Amino acid sequence: MAIKFQYNKISLQNLNKQLKVRIQALPILKNKESALRLEVKKAKELADAFEKDFGVINDRFKEGVRLWSEFDKEIVQVRDIDTGFIKIAGIKIPEFKNISFNIKPLNLYDNPGWFPEGVRILKEMVTIITKRDLALRKMELLNHARKKTTQKVNLYEKVQIPGYEDAIRRIKRFLEDEENLSKSAQKIIKAHQEELNISEVA
Repeated sequence: MAIKFQYNKISLQNLNKQLKVRIQALPILKNKESALRLEVKKAKELADAFEKDFGVINDRFKEGVRLWSEFDKEIVQVRDIDTGFIKIAGIKIPEFKNISFNIKPLNLYDNPGWFPEGVRILKEMVTIITKRDLALRKMELLNHARKKTTQKVNLYEKVQIPGYEDAIRRIKRFLEDEENLSKSAQKIIKAHQEELNISEVA
């Protein structure tokens, strides 16, 4: 990215301000990047733990797979999934709060005796799947934010800060050269006037 500037003191002041802003922001961005990296790791570990829990419950589900064919799907219905939001490093993240179900009343005379256990297993499965999906969503959001922060860190560190420093150096050199030329020109004019004054006196 080419830094646009002019060879004057106003441009030099503006570039110095821009450079200062980026130098001050860089450590903050690096800290944010580290925090997000850690949170992504935690979210992944949480999602993996829920995946493991789901595997355990799913094995229990598979044990009685022939029985489940007689289970009425209408018995257990998700009524509401309550999620809140928390902020992590300035990113709004959904977080599981609660899940509520509508459970159709069971008549134990008309239904097999394992149905109450089946209801408990289904509720547990749905809860774990919901928590896992939210943990994966959290991981995606945090990872996206981390990537954007990493890009900004790289932009500041590798492109903009060196670019501003180079532009400032070039303007300073130009202004110094201009000042030296101006002093030299004044000396030449002064020497020339002195010569003229001497020749007039003579």
